Amino acid sequence: MTKRIKGKLNQLEQTLPEGLLVDAAWLQKRGYSTSLRTQYVAAGWLEQPARRVYRRPREALTWQQVVISLQTILLGDPHIVGGRTALELQGYAHFLPQKTQEVHLYGPSPLPTWVAKLPLDVRFEHHNSRKLFRNDPITYGISSLKLNVLTNASTSNDPLQRGLTYQPWGQWDWPLTLSTPERAILELLDELPQHESFHQVDKLMEGLPNLSPRRLQKLLVDCHSVKVKRLFFFFADRHKHAWLKQLKKKEIDFGTGNRMLVEGGKLDRTYQITVPEDLGAV
Repeated sequence: MTKRIKGKLNQLEQTLPEGLLVDAAWLQKRGYSTSLRTQYVAAGWLEQPARRVYRRPREALTWQQVVISLQTILLGDPHIVGGRTALELQGYAHFLPQKTQEVHLYGPSPLPTWVAKLPLDVRFEHHNSRKLFRNDPITYGISSLKLNVLTNASTSNDPLQRGLTYQPWGQWDWPLTLSTPERAILELLDELPQHESFHQVDKLMEGLPNLSPRRLQKLLVDCHSVKVKRLFFFFADRHKHAWLKQLKKKEIDFGTGNRMLVEGGKLDRTYQITVPEDLGAV
């Protein structure tokens, strides 16, 4: 082994944690040529779970390693775990199937194409965060966390600002950035009625008595979607959580006119949306 190869290998061990992913462009930028990468793969120092994607060998690849790599190593446009997945990870969806089959990610741009080619038994669903929130809290919020996967350090004074939080994951407590429950429930409501069930969302809302009204207010004001805001208050009224009284509805734009969400459903006259006939009273 030449001194150059050994030196570059030592450098890689310092900058790329075991198990996390980088692409060819990341390695090329740091001086790892195609031929050097080929040598590393042949020697078993790197493995390729997909074309032009590399990682230092570790246990079987998980979806968490993929997302943490996107959030902390590759540092392109941010991709945050949100919606149903964020609620599941924070213990608010215990009545749903335990095995994760879809991972919902939110960000301003699509995922890298190689993500779909990884050997995983889950499917990543990308959602455009700018479509839902006016000030795109993801873009500003992820940088405010200031997390370093190598040192696990955070210098943020407010790691929960703009609807984001993080969970330690794995042996080294890598930071997995995700939506807070306040943001995640709005993301989930955006999937009604095409991709989520009214009755499952109703059960989820019933189990959210401890949301932050301050954070909810900020997110609801920033929210583009009239449908989401009306649905949120429809479900909130049904369950009469204490935080509801602290929200300032006059500051929130509910739009005008009826919204037909369910064909043949009943019209809720307060929020001018159609909901399923069999959505019984609480």
